[in-house]
Amino acid sequence: MTQNRWLVPFLNLGHLLDHLSMLVFPTAVVALGREWGVSYSALLPMALGGFIAFGAFAIPAGWLADHWSRYRTLAIFFFGIGCSLFLTGFAREPWHIAVGLTLTGAFAAIYHPVGIAMLVSSSQKMGRVLGWNGLWGNLGLATAALVTGALVDFAGWRAAFFIPGLACIAAGTAFLLLVKDPGRVARSAKGIGLHIDGRTMARIFTVLLVATACGGIIFNSTTVSMPKVFDERLRALTQTNFGIGALVAVVYTVAAFAQVAMGALIDRFELKRLMMGVALAQIPLLALAANLQGWAMLGAAVLMMLAVFGQIPLNDAIVGRYCADEFRARVLAVRYVVSLGVAAVAVPLIAVLHRTEGGFRNVFLVLAALAAGMLAASAFFPSRDALAASRQRAAQPAAAA
Repeated sequence: MTQNRWLVPFLNLGHLLDHLSMLVFPTAVVALGREWGVSYSALLPMALGGFIAFGAFAIPAGWLADHWSRYRTLAIFFFGIGCSLFLTGFAREPWHIAVGLTLTGAFAAIYHPVGIAMLVSSSQKMGRVLGWNGLWGNLGLATAALVTGALVDFAGWRAAFFIPGLACIAAGTAFLLLVKDPGRVARSAKGIGLHIDGRTMARIFTVLLVATACGGIIFNSTTVSMPKVFDERLRALTQTNFGIGALVAVVYTVAAFAQVAMGALIDRFELKRLMMGVALAQIPLLALAANLQGWAMLGAAVLMMLAVFGQIPLNDAIVGRYCADEFRARVLAVRYVVSLGVAAVAVPLIAVLHRTEGGFRNVFLVLAALAAGMLAASAFFPSRDALAASRQRAAQPAAAA
């Protein structure tokens, strides 16, 4: 795939805008509920369609990219997500919000299977580019909380959708002007696996999908609920939407650098050990966050999100390392339809548990249990020696031929 100097910067920018767009509503909903006189638990499910679409539409996006054009599909992402956000800003009823967020999720689904496939094909230092790309994505989370909080306080909740929508459209225009179409992916692989036999590939992707499902719910639950968690538990520190957004932004920005560190580790260490280490860190931190308030909660949130964000490049590295390039968009689509589709469970999970006596305490305890499931799955990932033996088995038929 021919690279030009603007490709990776726009892939990183797209990741930022993707996550920013999906997390405008979780911050704006606090002010929207007050203006419309509707409870948080009643309004939050309006985002469910968007998160379902965020996962479900990854499959057609990956197929379209591999069979038509990754470049053109990514251009559709920029313009589609921008127009959908702008449309949501005109909402007059809760169901209008639901429709706008569903459209936003459908176009946002394009980025991960398409953008990540283009990214891992653009550099031999896969861990490094995934780490920095992950940083940009998490800066999108931070920007969503900060910008949305500021726009809600100073211009109203509608501006929180209008301004990011215009930014996405502008980015799409610049993408078409500055980034050359690298062309279609060469088709030469005989199977999905990259020098790995079928039995080992099945084991790898089984572990990947289980870890992806558990990690997806943890990621979505923590990022969706964080503004409301801070609204309830950090009121002694701030009383404004902007203040809450700023605190969330600080947490996400600091935690985002976990992906850069993880990217460096991916290029040096065995993936199995890294997967188990991250899961081991998440379990006690999620359990600890269940009962804390004030400054203690803020400190625990930073450590917790470092572990949550650190997991993300690992899953993409598995696809990049063991899957042939021409299949990567489709395999990434399956991974993200599981990750983002199952992660849609986070919205009703938060809404239901938030109404219980324990509130967010129960949410964090459920997430700690899911982290334990992710640890169990990681233990079955093939070791370095098992992968070496698999490569030898895969090479035998080729040598015989």
